[in-house]
Order: sequence, then C-alpha cells, then structure tokens
Amino acid sequence: MADIETLKQENRIFNPPAEFVGNATISGMEAYQAMCAKAEQDYEGFWATLANENIQWKKPFTKTLNESNAPFYKWFEDGQLNVSYNCLDRNLQNGNAGKTAVIFESDDGKSTRVTYQELHDKVCQFANGLKSLGIKRGDRVVIYMPMSVEGIAAMQACARIGATHSVVFGGFSAKSLQERIIDAGAVAVITADEQVRGGKQLPLKAIVDEAIAMGGCEHLKNVVIYQRTGANINFVEGRDRWMKDVVANQASTCEPEWVDAEHPLFILYTSGSTGKPKGVQHASGGYLLWAMLTMKWTFDIKPEDVFWCTADIGWVTGHTYIAYGPLAVGATQIVFEGVPTYPNAGRFWDMIARHKATIFYTAPTAIRSLIKAADADAAVHPKQYDLSSLRLLGSVGEPINPEAWMWYYRNIGNEKCPVVDTFWQTETGGHMITPLPGATPMVPGSCTLPLPGIMTAVVDETGNDLPNGQGGILVVKRPWPSMIRTIWNDPERFKKSYFPEELGGKIYLAGDGAVRNETTGYFTITGRIDDVLNVSGHRMGTMEIESALVANPLVAEAAVVGKPDETTGESICAFVVLKRSRPTGDEAKQIAKELRDWVGKEIGPIAKPKEIRFGDNLPKTRSGKIMRRLLRVLAKGEQITQDVSTLENPAILDQLKQAQ
Repeated sequence: MADIETLKQENRIFNPPAEFVGNATISGMEAYQAMCAKAEQDYEGFWATLANENIQWKKPFTKTLNESNAPFYKWFEDGQLNVSYNCLDRNLQNGNAGKTAVIFESDDGKSTRVTYQELHDKVCQFANGLKSLGIKRGDRVVIYMPMSVEGIAAMQACARIGATHSVVFGGFSAKSLQERIIDAGAVAVITADEQVRGGKQLPLKAIVDEAIAMGGCEHLKNVVIYQRTGANINFVEGRDRWMKDVVANQASTCEPEWVDAEHPLFILYTSGSTGKPKGVQHASGGYLLWAMLTMKWTFDIKPEDVFWCTADIGWVTGHTYIAYGPLAVGATQIVFEGVPTYPNAGRFWDMIARHKATIFYTAPTAIRSLIKAADADAAVHPKQYDLSSLRLLGSVGEPINPEAWMWYYRNIGNEKCPVVDTFWQTETGGHMITPLPGATPMVPGSCTLPLPGIMTAVVDETGNDLPNGQGGILVVKRPWPSMIRTIWNDPERFKKSYFPEELGGKIYLAGDGAVRNETTGYFTITGRIDDVLNVSGHRMGTMEIESALVANPLVAEAAVVGKPDETTGESICAFVVLKRSRPTGDEAKQIAKELRDWVGKEIGPIAKPKEIRFGDNLPKTRSGKIMRRLLRVLAKGEQITQDVSTLENPAILDQLKQAQ
C-alpha cells in the first residue's frame, strides 16, 4: 500500500454540467443518497423492486435473496426468464423493431446497420441451427470469434436455447483455448476462418484445429465456422460446419428456453494467481438486471444515444456493455472490428465523428497510446475531428491516471462531458464504484463512490474497517445480484479466492487495494494485492506466465512481476534462470526473443514479457521462497533499501538489473 500517499494530492474537482444533471436518470447527489438510503433500510426490497421494474419475467420470483448457503448466494431463484428474450423480443414489442441495434464497422471502414428486427431474426435462425446440431439447455459452447455481429448473435443464440457460452478472446493461443474447451466440457466451438485486425488477416479456425489436436476435447462434437475472409481452411467432415449452412432454411422465430434466474448464462475464464485459469460463472437473472441498471445509471442511456464500448466480446466488458446491456435497454451501439491505430491513430475520433457517437467507453491503455500518437502527429490529434456529438465519456479496465483523465476530459470531451471512471471486475458482472454522470463531482484518478446497493469498504487483513485516508483491502460486504456464483468445477477455489475465512467467509474480497479520501470518502484503487498483473486492462496471473516460461526446455526457473508502464499501465518483467550458464550480449537478446515468442504461443501475445532478465539464480530466502518484493524494486530500477539479510545469495541482485 506504500504508493497510496502520492495519490492523496489530487484535489481538482469537476462538477457535472447543470444541463446534464437536469436530464439525468439519477439527478443530483440527493437523489443518489436517497437511493443508497433505501438500499440500507430494506436491502431485499430495494433489489426486488428493481428486478420487477426492469426484467420481463416468464414466472415472477417470490424469493429475492437466499443467503442460507453463503457464499453461494442465490438471487430471484424461483423466477424464470430468458435473457435473449429480454434483449430482443422486448424491443419488437415496444416499438424498437425498426430501430438500429448495431452500427457495425469493419476493419476496412465499411459500415453496416442492423435493426432490432434483423438481429432478432438472425439470432433465432442461429438458435434453431444450434438446436438442429443437438445443442440444448445446459450444454457449454465455446465462442472464439472476431468482433462481429455474428459473434454477438452467437452469444445471444446460446442464451436463447439455454446453452451456457464461454467466449475466448481471439488473441489467445491454441493452448489457452484447449484448456478452456476441456475445463468447460464444451460440446461445440463457434469460430471464424480468420479475423481481420489492423489490415491483417489472422487465423482463428487453424488455432481451433491446433487446440483440438492437443487432445482432451473428446466431448466436442461440432465446430461451426463463420466465413469472414474466405481463406482456405482445414475442413473436417462430420465435425466442421459452415455457419451459413447451419442457419440455411431455419425459421426466423425461436421459442426461448425459459430458465431459472440462477441458470448459468456464461462462463468467462480469467487468470488467477495460480496457473489454471478460473472459470467465472454468472447467473442469468441477476446479471441481466445489473447490466440494465448500469446502462441506465452509469451511462445515463437515452433512446437517441449512440453508445460505443470499444472492448472485445472476449472480455467481460464486451459481454455486459456490448452483447447484453445495450440491447436489453434498446440502445443503438457501435461495434468495431479493428484497432484504434489503423489506418492511423485517428480512427476512434474519425468514427465518433462519422457515426455521431454520444457515449464513448474505452480503456486507459488506449487513451494513453492515443495521447502519445497525437503528440507525435498533429494530423491525428482529436482537435482535427468533430467530436461535438459526445455527451459522456467512460474509462474501464484499470485505474486511469489523473493526467490521462485530464487529457481525455479536455481533448475528447471538450470539458463538457462527464467522465465515468468505472471500477469493476469480471467477477462483479458490472460497474461497482463509479461517478454517476448527473450527480457525482468528479476527481481525476478516483472512481469516486459505489453505486446504490453496493456496500463497499476498505478493511485490514482481519476484516476491520479502516478510517478514511488509510489504505487497505477493498471488500464488498453484502451480496449483489450480478456477482460471480462460483468458479466452474471448483467451488473450493471460489470460496478461498473471493470469500476467505480470514474475513469471515461471507465478505467478497475484490483483490485490490484501495484508499478513501478523508474528506469526500471517494475511493481510489491502488493496485492488486495479489500477484495478478493488469496489462492493458487484461488480468493475468504471474503464475500462469511463470508456468509457460518454465515449460520451455531452456528454462530452469522463472519469476514474473509487474512494473509501471505509461502505455499499458503495467508491463511484464520476467526474471529467468536457464538450465545452462547465464547468457550475455547478443546471445541474451536472442534467447529473450525466443522466450517471448514461446510465451506468446503458450498463452497469447498479450502475455509476452516486455523485459527478460537473466541470472544464475533468483533471490531467495534460506527457506527457498523467491523474494518477489525485491524483484519488483529491481524491475522499477530503484535502489534496494529493504533488509536483504535473509537472502541466501545477495550477489545475484546485481546480475538481475540488466534487462533484455
């Protein structure tokens, strides 16, 4: 928690524009405080009212919250619904059938508009096609797709028939994909021949083939392929099917599978601090409710808005704020296939101008890289584009540093758009702590206050509340509807990871450090309290990267730490001991490149270490424990001031200062 002190100096406050406050869903701090008070006074009643007002239930629930088997909480458990019905059919009934649901822009700049009626028909045809393959309620389906309308339709089609989807980010390697197929017990994979990003055609189907060839996927019966580029692919008769053939001649209506509110909607794998990825399981009813509420509260969504979340559907942000939330509230949204720097670093700003986006939600990593690009080339500076349509900005994936916040506020929002700096996680299902754009005075770098009904606190290691101004561990004291239900196939790991006995077994441990401002009570997130790295908003366990490195025949031992990086937030620094003598010079550079490529193949390009340092050994205590705190200091290039008397081999520290 040592870096908390430097964050307390931020005292710039920006009030929401009066015009925004007047029209906001939650208008003014008094309205926010009244909602928080209502949740405090009657917690179950607060959530029951919201669930009844927002969701169309096939069978109404009579029990709001079941805490009898904590921490395996259940919400609205005897109610029945269908998530796809709530996202699509509802919009055919309320006059939105002809409204644009998705403005899709491909990598090469071509754009397509899809109405709610068209999206409904596409989803129903695909749902019927999946059923024709024997896929049914409770089956798991892995989706390994490019950013596309088809990717969203695949998720919605699974939800429609009661199949549980698990989306795997298209940048993940064959090994990562294989592990997820096996752990989920998937009966089908939905993929594409290739994806197109930054002017390049990148394989997807070939990676699926490689994953299956690794073995262990015997339960997999079907691979459904969306033809994106027309590339030549290996086609396995009896297993592989073109998506166009699966949907051909299927009816454009499909009766939804009505499921219990606790039915698993999806499993999304996130890296843990041990090597095995964690399958975060979310339930249908509570997740849908929170996706809708946060669209209304945090994004203040209005019928005329054009909403753009730049995330990928492979991450939870793309689940909640592309595939489900915007559709469930009848919004028009932009879906983008490409990358922010192609054909140049003005792509985002050009798209906002052309499509008249009103709400823009992106990651601090993207903002920081675009700041750098704008400084280097005036032609792609946001001031060259008409961004006047924007009324609200959002930030997601990691804490945004104050100066990036200020640049975003000034250059993109023209000092008139509130910035919602949203803190949340894969496990929380949606926003937890964030400014409300029509209520909360904003402080750069602070996610400010929890949403109504979210009972957050900063505590010490034993669960005792800490005073404002003192850094500690971020927790959520009461269950909430969109929370993780379990880790797929590993309930014990779920309890240990998120509801540790040290905190009483019923309090959710976010895994982040936080401090509250002494005056305002605003939260600032200070970083991970465990060994999970946050690179460009992607959480990866150090153990997973270490395991990949040690799997290389050259490597005897490896330790991975994060170091601050002005573009990606955090970068990966690996300390490696080879099975041979320590390399130097060009040989060290060559081996470092080989190991980076190896990690890219084992896990994915995002996990490649930015720096690799070689040593004859790693700094260890005499009991054999690697002293990672020393490695973090070395990675940052700082002087070691800590006590090293317990080190078995202090001379090793000088070797590990040199990066490759």
